[in-house]
Amino acid sequence: MKTIAPQQVLCDKCGEILYQGNELKSPEEIHQMHNGTCPKCGRKLSLVPQKVRVLPVSARIQEPR
Repeated sequence: MKTIAPQQVLCDKCGEILYQGNELKSPEEIHQMHNGTCPKCGRKLSLVPQKVRVLPVSARIQEPR
């Protein structure tokens, strides 16, 4: 099991972690950090989140084996 950072942003196409950290960042900041494209697959990043999942801070996710 691992603890999830308060904010984690993933590419909707390939799942690459675009941002993970304790400081909350806006979609605009994350977009600027990567010049508008996913560094792994090259997909154009949207400023509108496609999926949002909210979990309690104490939540843990069990990684697949």
